[in-house]
Amino acid sequence: MVGASVCRLLQSQHPEVELVLRSRQDLDLTQASQVDRFFQETKPDAVIFAAAKVGGILANASFPVEFLSENVRMAINAIESAHRSGVQRFLFLGSTCIYPKHAPQPLCEPSLLSSPLESTNEAYALAKIVGLKLCQYYRTQFKAVYHSAMPTNLYGPGDNYHPEHSHVIPGLLRRIHEAKVQNAPTVTLWGSGTPRREFLYVDDLARALVHLLTLDSPPDWINVGTGEEISILELAKRIAKTVGYTGTFGLDTSKPDGTPLKRTDPSLIFSTGWNPKIELADGLVRTYQDFLIRIERGNLRSK
Repeated sequence: MVGASVCRLLQSQHPEVELVLRSRQDLDLTQASQVDRFFQETKPDAVIFAAAKVGGILANASFPVEFLSENVRMAINAIESAHRSGVQRFLFLGSTCIYPKHAPQPLCEPSLLSSPLESTNEAYALAKIVGLKLCQYYRTQFKAVYHSAMPTNLYGPGDNYHPEHSHVIPGLLRRIHEAKVQNAPTVTLWGSGTPRREFLYVDDLARALVHLLTLDSPPDWINVGTGEEISILELAKRIAKTVGYTGTFGLDTSKPDGTPLKRTDPSLIFSTGWNPKIELADGLVRTYQDFLIRIERGNLRSK
């Protein structure tokens, strides 16, 4: 989702940039020899590292070994191989889940490693912290500009709509759409519906990443978000309005809520000249349109 958005932006607004791309089928980032060969053959000037094994609460709880080991391998392989091939600019994409569960809200960059992580996504968070810190250390030791961006919860065209392992917006959008098609009277939400989350449209993140590459001396890591949050129940109602679903919502309080509140402090990136442009209501409409098109074409991403 993120990589495709960055490519669309660069191709439309920066046609002078030559993109060096590989699909997951062409390059397995968990295999060090493949990654090293790729960098030695292509020798890119700059890297935006958007690859990750990702998922929602259930996926993180079910596969912590894979979420930690695969993400750590991909990060270390890419960062080390990039450095060996002479890459001077490397932008690592992390997540705001790197911040402690009970860090002061809104989440600010200095809160990193100040207290324990949220247990439901600890494995993924640890992997992203490894990548972030490795970039910081390469920058300190070798003076290459290796830095990181920590986006809040993302959504948009090309998202993963797996019925169990997707993130909250694509998961809810699919379930609510199917409830509409099946005339189901109720959709049950995990947890109490009260946790509050912040969401960023993927094309806004793409603009932020390209913007960060233009800065001569970017922060070692920087939040990318809107600074605004919404409860899960209210989000479900917004999605229902977008989809045209008129049923009700039940709550399964036996399921975990995760962190009660998660909102970033994006003031640092705002101070560099970037701001989000896509409001949640507009972003949901665009995402649902993409969802319907992909269903019609038979290429809905759901794994």
